[in-house]
Amino acid sequence: MSYRTLFTSLLFSFSLSVAASQYSFDYTSLCHNAYLHYLSLDLGEGNNLVRQELTAHPYNLMATFLADYDDCLLLMMNGDPRDYDQREEHMDNRIKLLSKGDPSSPWYRWCKAGIYFHWALVHIRFGENFHAATTFRKSYLLMKENSRLFPNFPQNKIFLGLQEAIVGTVPENYQWIASIFGLKGSVNRGIATLNSFINNTESSEPFRNEAIIFNCYLRYYLLSQHNEVWQFVSSSSFPVQNNMFNSFVKANIAINSRHAEAAIQTLDLAQRSENYKRFPILDYELGSAHLLRLDHDAPDFFNRYLARYRGNFFVKDTYQKLSLFYYLQGNLTKANFYREQIKKNGSKYADADKQAQRFAEQDDYPNVQVLKARLLSDGGYYREALEHLNQADPKQLNITDQLEYYFRMGRIYDELNEDQKAVKYYQTTISLGRRRQEHFAARSALQMGMMYERQGRMAEAVRSYEDCLSMKGHDYQSNIDQQAKAGVNRLTQR
Repeated sequence: MSYRTLFTSLLFSFSLSVAASQYSFDYTSLCHNAYLHYLSLDLGEGNNLVRQELTAHPYNLMATFLADYDDCLLLMMNGDPRDYDQREEHMDNRIKLLSKGDPSSPWYRWCKAGIYFHWALVHIRFGENFHAATTFRKSYLLMKENSRLFPNFPQNKIFLGLQEAIVGTVPENYQWIASIFGLKGSVNRGIATLNSFINNTESSEPFRNEAIIFNCYLRYYLLSQHNEVWQFVSSSSFPVQNNMFNSFVKANIAINSRHAEAAIQTLDLAQRSENYKRFPILDYELGSAHLLRLDHDAPDFFNRYLARYRGNFFVKDTYQKLSLFYYLQGNLTKANFYREQIKKNGSKYADADKQAQRFAEQDDYPNVQVLKARLLSDGGYYREALEHLNQADPKQLNITDQLEYYFRMGRIYDELNEDQKAVKYYQTTISLGRRRQEHFAARSALQMGMMYERQGRMAEAVRSYEDCLSMKGHDYQSNIDQQAKAGVNRLTQR
């Protein structure tokens, strides 16, 4: 009998002919330790502790709920379709088993809602958006009911806050789903609810760890609290030692916050763990950070990612990064080889992969100086990036490179707190690129909104966010629209 078959058999074998009164939702010390291991991506030890709990207390449904973290974290991090096919049925099996519990317990609906919520995220990961919406709705309705029945149950605030914030930023192309299901939300209220749980509970409170991680991403992307979140994940309150999940989160936010050095340091430390090899996405992040520093060893990590990864996310983007690396090295043979691989591999679910596909269908490469400035500025090396841009003459560039030139100038001056110069370049980008497929104009409007918001010029911020949303058909549409919509939401809904 395989390990997975044995574990599944153990998990579900006690569900037959047992009176509901024998089932319980007990968050024991074994359960707590299992949760901590799952939330550090030590899935093997998490499973081991769940087995111990089920052996000691066969009818503890909290162990059933916790076992779901093994499936969902593995699928979210690795995205392997084979794992998805093998594990997808576990959601319904666990829901059926949880239904044998006591409905008078506040954990009864909460655990079901948690499983539905986690699997909604998994379905999105695999491009099953309608399936994700229906699963999300089940979680949403269960949490509304649990909140009505047990208004003082602290953990209600975790999923209630998450759901309200997420619904508040549903992209326009999915609004019809929210309308059909009657879902309404608010970014401000949702994040305030989640914050209330975190701020009023101790570190040992059940399920607080994931509330903190969700809160980081919500504040980062929906409230644009980039500096605050970066400071938090860089502090002792967010330990990365022996915690692979926290290491991933910190490195991911570091890259998005233009701290390539910190991302490299974090993942170099994580590589010392045996668990590192189980999650190829960490090599993708590490390769991305090295590329932003224009390091010669960046391809090593990308090739390791492609060799070990069995999913479809960021595959096209990885081949694009390899193509651009070799283009900068002057090796057009390899650059063109990897460019062709974009067309043959991966999926187009992620915005980055969609953009990579469009790159592959074109014939030209970016201007060398503009491309180096892009990478260096995204890594946080602003002065070096500015030196490369100053070597380029925008009047001699094609329209795509010209748009990126003006946008990069705006972003660099934005980061250097020279707002007046930044606005000038952003406005030039918007004027030239409003109706083009490149994302630079929409991104410029988004960044101007964030700048005005920081300055307290809220009416101008809203106009910039709305201008961003008015631009259609550009690269990274979903990502940019979600951030712009979150800006409008948080400034107009109190």
